[in-house]
Amino acid sequence: MAAVKYTKADWVAQADIQELANGQFQGVVLVSHENGKSTEEARHTVAAPSDSPEQALEQATALAHRLLADVKA
Repeated sequence: MAAVKYTKADWVAQADIQELANGQFQGVVLVSHENGKSTEEARHTVAAPSDSPEQALEQATALAHRLLADVKA
């Protein structure tokens, strides 16, 4: 389950984190679009890993906002 979920019209962005093998954390965002009977999904990752899960989630949240700002409602 996503740590944070945002919606814009029929678009949903779910921000979360993943722990990397080196002990760092990376923010990830799953963007999905409900399109009638089908759903389109795209996974995005924050470019730079973080030392803390809080920082990684903050970066993922910012990425989710940017991605939803770019879609047309």
